[in-house]
Amino acid sequence: MSPVSFSITRRHLVLGALASVALQSRPVDAATSTQGRKKLAVVLGGGSARGFAHIGVIKALEAGGIHPDLIIGCSAGSLVGAFWAAGYSGTAMEDLAMKVQDSEVIDLVTGKQQYGLVAGRSLQSFVNKGLGNKPLENLKIPFAAVATRYPSGDLMVFREGDAGFAVRASCSIPGVFMPASALGSEFLDGGLVSPIPVATARKLGADLIVAVDVGGPDPSTGDSSGLYNVIMRSFEIMSQSLRQHEVNDADIVIRPDVARVKSTDFSSRRVLMALGEHAGKRLVPVIREKLKAPGHNQRR
Repeated sequence: MSPVSFSITRRHLVLGALASVALQSRPVDAATSTQGRKKLAVVLGGGSARGFAHIGVIKALEAGGIHPDLIIGCSAGSLVGAFWAAGYSGTAMEDLAMKVQDSEVIDLVTGKQQYGLVAGRSLQSFVNKGLGNKPLENLKIPFAAVATRYPSGDLMVFREGDAGFAVRASCSIPGVFMPASALGSEFLDGGLVSPIPVATARKLGADLIVAVDVGGPDPSTGDSSGLYNVIMRSFEIMSQSLRQHEVNDADIVIRPDVARVKSTDFSSRRVLMALGEHAGKRLVPVIREKLKAPGHNQRR
């Protein structure tokens, strides 16, 4: 190599190194940086049959180009959230919701019924089959389901392990489902201690939290007698103040107008999904603005 060519090569190397340092030291636009982007969590609350409204909300969010970095679910919200985290679209979940039969998710306890009417194993199997037996930590979107440890009443956050069991535990309404048991522990519905687990989302690092509240009082009309109706209504009454307290820490709250549908009316799933989609569409522009704005804006 001649002295001239060596000098040129060395100059190119020096210039290349300087350019590399300059590029590395340049400020990175937060809009194009994964680290600078806000971490969005969607929290799906409990609500029994009204949980079908979550599917409509998800359809609206997806249509608006909004995709969460984290999904947290309680009770019915954990069921919908697990499928969403596994990669199901809102439309795919809508199709599944219209086709699923009660016998696929409900296994009545026979004989002496000490703790509940439904065993919960069918629900666990339904979830695991739909998710391809993937554990929670292998879902496409980070996901957590909340349940209540019995009898201590401590909040349990499932983030890894058997996804079907986590959903079963989160959905185990006292008196309706048998407590979900594993490794010497028993679990009941997460709605007993955290019906809309916003605080859990915050602890897991969310910068912006969209909470979906599908609870609230049932219509005063219609038959409210029967053991199942009494249990479900009592559960809703008990969680009302706790539900309101939890959503206060969310940045945006989506409340589908589900008060016209009883929380025990599983035949109105199409209506509930439509109500959820309508409510979600109204707040999509607000969510998009909050994602673009720096810092935390006033909560809505």
